[in-house]
Order: sequence, then structure tokens, then C-alpha cells
Amino acid sequence: MIALANQKGGVGKTTTAVNLATALSAGHRILLLDLDPQGNASTGLGIARIDRHVGSYAMLIDGAPLDYVAQETRVPNLWLVPADPDLAGAEIELVSRPNRERRLRECFQAAPEALREYDYVFLDCPPSLGLLTVNALVAAGSVLVPLQCEFYALEGVSQITQTIERVRHALNPSLQLEGIVLTMFDKRNNLSEAVAADVRGFFGDKVFETVIPRNIRVSEAPSHGLPVTLYDFRSPGAQAYVKLAAEVLRRERSRHGARSPAA
Repeated sequence: MIALANQKGGVGKTTTAVNLATALSAGHRILLLDLDPQGNASTGLGIARIDRHVGSYAMLIDGAPLDYVAQETRVPNLWLVPADPDLAGAEIELVSRPNRERRLRECFQAAPEALREYDYVFLDCPPSLGLLTVNALVAAGSVLVPLQCEFYALEGVSQITQTIERVRHALNPSLQLEGIVLTMFDKRNNLSEAVAADVRGFFGDKVFETVIPRNIRVSEAPSHGLPVTLYDFRSPGAQAYVKLAAEVLRRERSRHGARSPAA
């Protein structure tokens, strides 16, 4: 179970969640949980707002069962728990709830059979470090941090890593940094190269080798309700996400041997 988190907006977090999940669905059963009130992951997978009757809000606040809120998408082997319209109020409602940081974990613990249907579960977090993101970090086994190749992004990555440490210390001792994915990389831009070098110098092998380039097809795909790997498979952006999925699998195998991942 992997949370995709970065409190800075516009870094390619949701784009990475949708396209990495899609690429992995070629050989695995995937669940993507949209925890961002903007609902961009739901839009990117072609689920119109009018069709988001129940979703992550109903699960978190009302205790709706996982198998009830998960929807099939047009991508084979990929299911989605959409961001239903009331999710924007979840942060406020969670404040007064008991075990407010553990609501999502408790929802998953109440649905072991439904959870076993999936090989990977991705949690797409909002661009903040509020209660929705904390719930994802408490439920997840690891965190994948998309990082835009620009100067301000370097300041943001220190905040998310500090948050991961705090959550690990206080709420989820098993939480790990899955890795950092460099996004929106422009090889014509010296700053992109400099940021990439700085991040690799500090985080070492925690930074994925695969870099996601700036690519117009990646930006166009959500308007068609499609991941870029279905919208234009041959585009550089689509191929980068296929490579990233392969690298995620290689890292998983290196950690656990030949054993298949289990949610």
C-alpha cells in the first residue's frame, strides 16, 4: 500500500498515481483511492462527477465498506475509490472523530477479504499535510514522493520527509520512503539537471532512476478521461511511466525476493 504525497501542488502527484497504477495494471490487480477533494484522479480515469455517488468520503466518515465504494474503471484490472462530492468537508469532520488519524487504517482493517483482491493499493493524497494525508500515511506501508524539477520543490521535499518521520515515530512505525520520482523534467533546462543532481546527491538510491519528462500528451490525457498510457502509448510520457512501473516491480522483488507483493 503506497501513498503518493507532496504538500506542494502541481508536482505531478495525481498524474503519477493514475499512470503508475495503469502501467502496473497490465500484470496486477490495482486499487487507487482518490483522497484529494479536487478529485483529479477520478477525472483522469474517466469517472464523471455525477457518477461519484459514494467514495472515499463515505468510506472515511460513514464507514462504507471497501467493496461497496470501489468502482471498476475502463482500465482492465484497475479499480477506483473516487473522491465523492462531500470529501471537501472531511478534514473538518475528522477533527472531532475518535482515532481521527487512523480512520483509513481502520477501514482497511475491517475489509481484509476485499483488500486481498488487490496486489497494490495506491493512495492519492491532497496537496497538503492535513488529516486526509495523515490518514493515508498511517494506513500505508510506504510513501512515494513526486518531485517537480524546480527550485521551490527542493524546499517542499524536506517538509514531506519530516512529516514521514513524525508519522513513523508517533503513528506508523513501519512507514518507509518508497522513493522520490523526478517529474516534469526538461532536459533543455539547466535547472532541471541541477535539481535532479541535488536530489540524487542527498537521497541517493531512494531517487528512482526513471525520470518523467515534460510532455504535452501527459497534460492532454486527463481531458479525455484517460491515462496517458492509453491516450498515446508511444509518447515519451507514457513510456516513462511504463519504465517507472518496471522499476517499482524490480525494487519490490529486490526487497522481497521472488514473492509476489500482497496488499
